[in-house]
Amino acid sequence: MLRLMAALCFATAAQAQTVGIVTTPAGSFSNSAGQAMAKVLVDKAKLRTVVQAQAGTGFEEVESGAADFNVSNSFDGTFYTTGTGEYQGNGAKPAMRYAGALIPYRVAMHVRNDAPIKSIADLKGKRVSSDFNAQKTIARIIEAHLANAGLGWKDVVGVPAPNVVRQAEDFMSGKVDVMFFALGSASIKQANAAVGGVRVLEVDTAPEAVKRAQALIPGAYVMQVAPHPSVEGVTKPTNLIAFDMVMMTNAKVKDDVVYRTVKALHENKQDLVATFPPFALFQPQNMAKPLQDVPFHAGAEKFYREAGLLK
Repeated sequence: MLRLMAALCFATAAQAQTVGIVTTPAGSFSNSAGQAMAKVLVDKAKLRTVVQAQAGTGFEEVESGAADFNVSNSFDGTFYTTGTGEYQGNGAKPAMRYAGALIPYRVAMHVRNDAPIKSIADLKGKRVSSDFNAQKTIARIIEAHLANAGLGWKDVVGVPAPNVVRQAEDFMSGKVDVMFFALGSASIKQANAAVGGVRVLEVDTAPEAVKRAQALIPGAYVMQVAPHPSVEGVTKPTNLIAFDMVMMTNAKVKDDVVYRTVKALHENKQDLVATFPPFALFQPQNMAKPLQDVPFHAGAEKFYREAGLLK
C-alpha cells in the first residue's frame, strides 16, 4: 500500500459512518476537489470524511478496501480496472466500481511569461519532466500533448520527477522549461507568483493532431477556455485538452454510503463551488455519464435512476 503523505479530516457530531477519499498530493487539482467534496459529505450527507493526500493515485487502496473512494481521470479508471495502459500486466480488478463523473480536467503545458517558447512544438530540445514513477498517468498526459504537436519523448530532454507536484517545484526552481498542470490548481497559482507569471501553450485542433493525443488518452477532447481571473496563463480564448474527473469506488462499499455520497454531490453544486471554484464547471445532470469498461456501483445506479439520469 502506498504511504499516506497527509490526511485532512472533517468531522461533525454523532456520525457513525466514516468514509475515506484518496487524492493526489496537497496542492493538486484532485486534492482541492476532494476537500470540497468532503465538506459537502460532512455538511449534507452527515458522513464523517477523511481526505487522504498521497503520492500516487489511490487505486490500490480503493481496490483493497482501505479507502472508499478515489478521485481519478476517466481513462486511468478504465486502465486500472481492465489492467491496461499503465497497469498492463497487473490483471483486471473486477471489484472496482464507478461512482460518477464530476468536472472536466482542463489541462495544459505552462511556460514562464518571458520564455521564448510559443507553442508545444517549440518544446523540441527543451527540458520536460518525465517518468513520474508514483503517478505514471502524468507522463501519459504530457506525452499526449507532445504527440499533439508531432513530438515524442525522444524529441525532448526528460527530467525525471516522481509526481505532478514535484515537477511544479522543478519548474519553479528552473530545472525544467515547462510545467504541466490542471487549470485552477493551487500549484499553478504558486508557480505564477514565483516566476513572474505563466503562459499556457495552446493545442493544435486539427483532426489528425487531436487523434494523436486521443490515441494516448482515450476519451479526451478539446475544450476552449476563456480568460478568467481564476485561471492563470490564459489571456485569450485558448484551446486545451480536457477529460473527465471521475469518482471510483469498490463493490464492497455499502450501497447506502455510495447513494448518500452521489446524492449529496448532485444536489449541492454551489457548496462545492464555494470551497473549490472550478466546480463551477460541474454539471450534475452529467454525473451518470458512462465510464468505459467500468460498471456503476449499485448505490450510485440506484440514485441516478431515481433522479432520472439513467433509464
